[in-house]
Amino acid sequence: MASMTPDSSQEVSPPRFTILLVSAMALSYEILLMRLFSIVQYHHFAYMVISLALLGYGASGSFLTFFRQRLLQNFAASLITGIIFFGLTAVVCFFAGQHLFFNPEEMLWDKRHWLKLFVLYILLALPFFFAANCIALTFSRYKMKISAIYAADLFGAGLGSMIVIGLLYFVFPQNILLIVGSIILLIPVVALFELRLLSWKRVFLFAALAAIPLLLPSGWKELIISPYKGLSQQMQIQGSRIIEEKSSPLGILTVVENKKVPFRYAPGLSLAAESELPEQLGVFTDGDGLSVITRFPENKDKLSHLDMVTSALPYHLRQLQNVLVLGAGAGSDMLQAINAGTLDITAVELNPQVVDLVRKRAGFSGGLYDLDNVRVYIDDARSFVAGSTKTFDLIQVPVLDSFSGATAGLYALNENYLYTKEALQEYIKHLTPDGFLCLSRWIRLPPRDTLKLFTTAVETLKGNGIKEPENHLVMVRSWQTGTLLIKKTAFTKAEIVAVKEFCSKRFFDPVFYPGMQEQEANRYNIIFEPYFYQGVVNLLGENSGSFIKRYKFNITPPTDDKPYFANFFKWQTLPELLRLKGQGGIALLDSGYLILVITLAQAIIASLIIILLPVLLKSAGRVQSVNWTRSRVALYFFSIGLGFLFLEIAFMQKYILYLGHPLFAAAAVLAIFLVFAGMGSQYAQKRKFHAIWPVMIILCLGLIELAASGLLFNILGDLIRPMKVLVAVFMLGPLAFCMGMPFPLALTEIGSEVSELVPWAWAVNGCASVIAAVLATLLAVHFGFSTVVLSSLVLYGIAAVTFPAGQKEQVGT
Repeated sequence: MASMTPDSSQEVSPPRFTILLVSAMALSYEILLMRLFSIVQYHHFAYMVISLALLGYGASGSFLTFFRQRLLQNFAASLITGIIFFGLTAVVCFFAGQHLFFNPEEMLWDKRHWLKLFVLYILLALPFFFAANCIALTFSRYKMKISAIYAADLFGAGLGSMIVIGLLYFVFPQNILLIVGSIILLIPVVALFELRLLSWKRVFLFAALAAIPLLLPSGWKELIISPYKGLSQQMQIQGSRIIEEKSSPLGILTVVENKKVPFRYAPGLSLAAESELPEQLGVFTDGDGLSVITRFPENKDKLSHLDMVTSALPYHLRQLQNVLVLGAGAGSDMLQAINAGTLDITAVELNPQVVDLVRKRAGFSGGLYDLDNVRVYIDDARSFVAGSTKTFDLIQVPVLDSFSGATAGLYALNENYLYTKEALQEYIKHLTPDGFLCLSRWIRLPPRDTLKLFTTAVETLKGNGIKEPENHLVMVRSWQTGTLLIKKTAFTKAEIVAVKEFCSKRFFDPVFYPGMQEQEANRYNIIFEPYFYQGVVNLLGENSGSFIKRYKFNITPPTDDKPYFANFFKWQTLPELLRLKGQGGIALLDSGYLILVITLAQAIIASLIIILLPVLLKSAGRVQSVNWTRSRVALYFFSIGLGFLFLEIAFMQKYILYLGHPLFAAAAVLAIFLVFAGMGSQYAQKRKFHAIWPVMIILCLGLIELAASGLLFNILGDLIRPMKVLVAVFMLGPLAFCMGMPFPLALTEIGSEVSELVPWAWAVNGCASVIAAVLATLLAVHFGFSTVVLSSLVLYGIAAVTFPAGQKEQVGT
């Protein structure tokens, strides 16, 4: 190839559009990895993706500390080579990572998967490393036009998040990965044009290169879904075949048919059930979370199996006129209401494609969503309830996660706002005076889900001023599911008799009802002790707080500030479970939580070795200044590195409640923070003032956000999603703008006073950011979002105090 050195006699403008595209594709790739990991593994890997992206950027800073001058000697070739490697590794590293066959479920007994996770972590950081090299080299090459380049960088980042969300409505994620790779491999053409090095020969060369990802054999680009997910297991059954797949940001929906071994999906179906189940089609979301489309029978009696599950209990206490189903899915709970003769059914489903699947098969499903007595709303459950003025005889919250994932503890890090104290309080407000709230969960031994749900109900009722909550609660269980009924008024004697009769006919065990005796608790689905009854009695007693504290698992009621319903992990129980490793103790560990802890450990190790240590060794023994010592630089930049990411991650998790889905929240919050922080950074570069001023504003805005966000979510909860994003911009934009100032303020001071410490500042900040992305989630799980936000504000305060107020004074070597 001919020389890629532009004519030195004429200064070429910086390749701003090239940097915009590189930044856009980097953030698109980051969001896409979150989506892909939700499919092949589980949602909690999202925070690992953020950490590894930051690791790639931090490693780039360390790399350029050593090789920047050499690469700048032929800037054009270095830039284009970096873009090419970014595009190739974006595709190759993900598919190569799949063939590590990493399974988080096996980490607890096979230590090889610890190494696989670390290799995967480093492997997927590589594309971000090359993208960061391109951006940083451009900054170094065009020092006098950093503001323009930085603006392009941040605008591109904001654009990237919107691009991938839009594509996910039309293209499957694995194909988007190939498209992203091809777009990246075409960016060199733009770079050559901007650097005035374009030739037709080079255009054809890069066009051919960009076609490579799109021409990969189909077998190479298939997603390898965890073998422990429901879809993988279903496809091992003879006769299973996929008849349709649909994709959106909310998930990949896979419709499976099996005529040889038909689906018989009715969670917790009574052992006394005799009727044959109607034909069913399985619907998997992201390879798990099975729901079924049931053939609508001409004779309603063929739906009798839906009367033989624990969630049918409220229909036997009195005739229910109107029912609200939250998370209607493929329609089983709506069919249950129809079978019970309910006249008015309101169904709420977040994913419109699920509703479309059912409507598309009207001949099979009976046009379930278009029946005269059914009204369907596409909305988040909490947002719908908060915005509704109607009351209901029954609000039904069915089992929404998979049995295998729940029992393995893989949902431990999922922010679930359906089961918090605030959620239950909102549901109860929307019940008629004699209405029921019905919540169903999988049965696990020792008891966890059911006890946490029960204590959440008790605390909610007490919060509503009810002094004897036991009179408002009934719980029953089968061999697989447990159902809790919460009544707005006390249960009557007739209703308690109906509960007993319902259980005895179906061989269900009552867990609790007012006036129940222990000997009634363990008759049909017999376990060693009536653990469920004993647990709820303790939770209703005067020493419930002590019982929760002593219990082997975390059953503290979740709140909107700490919405981790499925997190049952307690450190104090870990030694005992490890001692019981050979007797099944490992199965009781929440693997999702342990993966987060392991990811934090590897983030610390990787950031120290790859980012901090090289820069520390290279700059050892260099000069310092009176105002900026090495330790002061470390404290300042470590504080703002942790503080920035703490706020970003906390609000990313918090805004799931408002925006309705983790991917929407991640894309919106990342874009807002990047764009507005960049604007704040540019503002700070043009003015000189002490860091205390933006930090004071950050403290005020952070506290206002904490106090006002919940209220605003309730008031503005019924807006359409684009309007909700605008609300998020209004809420978070000014805060992010101020958060962008402390970094350039200090870096400018250091650069003019003791430039040798600039790489050290970058490295410390990068190291802190990598650690913070995971540590913030760990702190949120234990202490809540408010604690993470307050910790961030304290860290910003430390940074402000650390910022020197004295005059600059250079000291000698």
